[in-house]
Amino acid sequence: MNRQPKAISLISGGLDSMLATKVVMEQGVHVEGINFFTGFCVEGHTHAIRQKDRDRVKRNNALWVAEQLGIKLHIVDVIEEYKDVLINPKHGYGANLNPCQDCKTFMVRKALEWIESRDFDFIITGEVVGQRPKSQRKDIMPVVARESGAGDRLLRPLCAKILPPTLPELEGWIQREQLHDFSGRSRKPQMELAEHYGFKEYAQPAGGCCFLTDEPYSNKLVDLWQARGERDYEFDDIMLLKVGRHLRPRPHFKLIIAREEGEGRFLEGYRRSFTSLSTLSHNGPLALVDGKADDNDLELAARIVARYSQGRDAERVQVEVRDAGGSCRVMDIAPFLAADIADAWRV
Repeated sequence: MNRQPKAISLISGGLDSMLATKVVMEQGVHVEGINFFTGFCVEGHTHAIRQKDRDRVKRNNALWVAEQLGIKLHIVDVIEEYKDVLINPKHGYGANLNPCQDCKTFMVRKALEWIESRDFDFIITGEVVGQRPKSQRKDIMPVVARESGAGDRLLRPLCAKILPPTLPELEGWIQREQLHDFSGRSRKPQMELAEHYGFKEYAQPAGGCCFLTDEPYSNKLVDLWQARGERDYEFDDIMLLKVGRHLRPRPHFKLIIAREEGEGRFLEGYRRSFTSLSTLSHNGPLALVDGKADDNDLELAARIVARYSQGRDAERVQVEVRDAGGSCRVMDIAPFLAADIADAWRV
């Protein structure tokens, strides 16, 4: 090759992708990072919303990794394209609703499109053989390379020595002996390598970066699909699933109730899209009504919201009901008292 080899590295914000990128950069390859935004990323959203996390350091880990490495990071919105991966995974789901294998194949395929349009040479991922049971088994890794179309242009530097040689190795762009043979679920080798490179304050190893691996979140998404009678979603849907207490007292509507001040402020931004309820006579949470609710439904909803207010023990609580158009009325109702029944409605 009469020029410097160029690679794109899939940067999740975790330690593995950070190390894999550094290993390749150490061999003189020009590397840039790419991060695909599906909308389901854990970091940033809830920590920025919740008042209880106000003192927590806020950062986008993918951007932080790119800064530590000194590389350019391309953030690509794939929200719409990712829907088919999540809703119709060819290889099924891993933990909860995470389409692990199909997700990896999708992202490598998108990275392949990226390098082909920009004259880059190969793709880097931070995968380790045996680290994840669904997508990082030794027998699955060739399937991802084949189905994504990347083939031998996909390099996994942290476990390359126990996999067949790839194009960058065969062409001499990368020296195989300078790659690694990590395997299994232990993160000790990665942490030792991080210490070698002087990396500190990196994201918690094996912490996960996707809400789809979270059981409560996945349950709420399934509930959303069942209530609407179709497996589809919009960006606002997946954001709202991350926030508040979700209760479904009746099949055709649910309540999203703020649990603290920060969540209340976030839900305020949706009052023009949903019917909302808030207590007037006592301090209490803001709640949104998701679904079609008649007057009887709204009375039940108001009683539930009153129960979560400081007027839960009062005989009567005034609750403002505001529709999406801004029209308001006030209900003077008795708070719902059956806490055990309310808990049974929790999505």
